[in-house]
Amino acid sequence: MIPKIVRRGLPLLPLALLSGCNTVVMNPTGDIAKQQADLITISVLLMLIIIVPVMILTVLFAWRYRKGANAKYEPDWDHSTKLELVIWGAPLLIIIVLGLITWVSTHKLDPYRPLDRIDEHRPIPASTKPLEVQVVALDWKWLFIYPEQGIASVNELVTPVDVPIRFKITSSTVMNTFYIPTLAGMIYAMPGMETTLNAVLNKPGDYKGLSANFSGEGFSHMHFGYKGVSAGEFDAWVAKMKTNPGVLDRADYLNLEKPSVREPVRYYGQVETALFNRVLNRCVAEGSVCMNEQMARDHKRNEVAAAVRKLPKDGAGAQIAGLEVCEIPEAAAVAGATNNISVKK
Repeated sequence: MIPKIVRRGLPLLPLALLSGCNTVVMNPTGDIAKQQADLITISVLLMLIIIVPVMILTVLFAWRYRKGANAKYEPDWDHSTKLELVIWGAPLLIIIVLGLITWVSTHKLDPYRPLDRIDEHRPIPASTKPLEVQVVALDWKWLFIYPEQGIASVNELVTPVDVPIRFKITSSTVMNTFYIPTLAGMIYAMPGMETTLNAVLNKPGDYKGLSANFSGEGFSHMHFGYKGVSAGEFDAWVAKMKTNPGVLDRADYLNLEKPSVREPVRYYGQVETALFNRVLNRCVAEGSVCMNEQMARDHKRNEVAAAVRKLPKDGAGAQIAGLEVCEIPEAAAVAGATNNISVKK
């Protein structure tokens, strides 16, 4: 007897099965995402080698040893070498195969690894230069900078098909996840850090991207449009963008950086040089010190301090060793003159 709730759900089963036929994750248009989808399929099929027999045997055992069945009763049975080999051997082999696939795919699909093919039938020519796109996750919107073209856009990404794309990704405040399901897997955008994603789109169309990491009030609206176009259409789009009067400089960026929800698409025909590096090093505001510059100074200061500590504690050496940290550059000059110590600058 089939329970009533199950009978009611049976007519919906075909719709539930069909609803997954056109999912973006399993039917992507980017080569990297396609390889990742193949990994999911292979992993599921390998696991079904265990799951399906277990489900069948569960029903078979329940039927075979049901009350009143004419089953052989063997209370002293406790071991079967053949059964043990199947129970332990099959999962072990599957784990080994999954381990090998994981090892190979982890290196092959490393987001930092430059692409070696456009798709499974076309390798990338050695002379091909990827399109660089700088991505900044803002609260709660996305900024895309095309450094070679000198343009930028908010909440809209346009790239040509069959052209390798190298995304350089960071965040202005908190951690987000840059994710275009049809193109490639997720990769984090973190403040003060740069992550890289190499990918390629193989089919023109209108797609969607989003943040897959909760980042506050406007997270649910932090998505953007992604357009895949032909090379000619991309060139025409760039030319049109260059005619836009909008200029993205440091002052405009600081206004754009302020939290906002449902930010409309905007375009900038010009972008201040090295703006992304300033965002990355958290020194967009006037008068702020860039992190990379501060770290370089600290490194130099530490090198000089180490050299000073090695000086003899008599004469000029004692005088230099007694200098304060803020006077380390002067200590380096004196140390170099009196003891012939070489310090990297």
